[in-house]
Amino acid sequence: MEIIKGGICAVDGVLASGSRKGKYGVSVIVSKENTASAVFTSNKVVAAPVIVTKDVLKDGKLSAIVANSGNANCFTGEEGISSAKEMTKRVADKLNIDLNDVAAASTGIIGRKLPLDIINALIDESLNTLENSPEASFAAAEAIMTTDTFSKEFAVQTTLKDGSNVKIGGITKGSGMIAPNMGTMLCFITTDVKASAEELNDALKKAVDKSFNMVVVDGDESTNDTVILMSNGSSGKMDENFQEALEYVCIELAKMMAKDGEGETKYMEVHVNGAASSGDAKSASKAIVGSSLVKTALFGADPNWGRVVAAVGYSGAEMDENLVDITFKSDNETVKIVEKGSILAFDGTDELKTAEKIMQNDEIEIIVDLNLGKHSAAAYGCDLSCDYVKINSEYST
Repeated sequence: MEIIKGGICAVDGVLASGSRKGKYGVSVIVSKENTASAVFTSNKVVAAPVIVTKDVLKDGKLSAIVANSGNANCFTGEEGISSAKEMTKRVADKLNIDLNDVAAASTGIIGRKLPLDIINALIDESLNTLENSPEASFAAAEAIMTTDTFSKEFAVQTTLKDGSNVKIGGITKGSGMIAPNMGTMLCFITTDVKASAEELNDALKKAVDKSFNMVVVDGDESTNDTVILMSNGSSGKMDENFQEALEYVCIELAKMMAKDGEGETKYMEVHVNGAASSGDAKSASKAIVGSSLVKTALFGADPNWGRVVAAVGYSGAEMDENLVDITFKSDNETVKIVEKGSILAFDGTDELKTAEKIMQNDEIEIIVDLNLGKHSAAAYGCDLSCDYVKINSEYST
């Protein structure tokens, strides 16, 4: 597997663009007559574009995606559905493609009417600048940002078992309202693998389960989460090599979201090993990365392993506190602070001094070994800072 440039435009024939005006942005992605699948929010309050796109993807076909930032078009009733459909119709008419092959996505403030005059103008501007280039992918990634502080894109090339090369490229946005079931996120992935809609769906669900479903910034689940995978089928047939590459792309994009958490000052990666089941490993890792007390300890550079073990304890995972190992790690140093339930990092010990030093780093890894089995999982998150409260106290104004 090789990391390559170009984001979604790393795949030949994919056209993209993005335009912004103030807090609003529009991205358009075009790859005609693709096979496609998607994963959406599990929130019971569902945004209008999610409803529209679910219907569009029933036949597993897609030619274009239009996405806007600045307004979620959620909790907006029938008018919201009409607005989402107007977005897709505008793209379909301009590109002379079937209306039922255009997906819509939105992100931004919930409960406000979509300002169609602004969005339509941005759609037109984006349609006039479509191209296949790294710059076009970057523009599309930038246009869907809300509270994000940087755009997020990633692409790889891998060799399939039949010897053919396949490319996968993705862009995503996400910074806050991120919970263990995706988050306030949009992600669009392009590829040239040959696969049916059912095969894409299976592959995407597996990848999302290991990536976007393992990110926690603040524990709130959005109403608009959308991950779309579309393929033009011009390369070799899907196999496990493709699955590995797709998961890698999604995990890297998920990590970017965690590193850009609203108000974050530190990135946290949690690995739980030795679990009795895969479910236990996932539950424990998500409990740690989602704990407000662990997050605030991270912000304060406090190596509070008690909060870590407490999170494992309420996660529902099988555990024996007399068997647990806890290790803190940074780029330069590693220290085991609990071994088989015994605390090593007492006041005045070298272990505590090293742990305190590790917690000063921008990126910190917490490794928990339950020593009960062979299952493992990783989760991704960040600290909870004073700036997070400030950002979200002013978000709708």
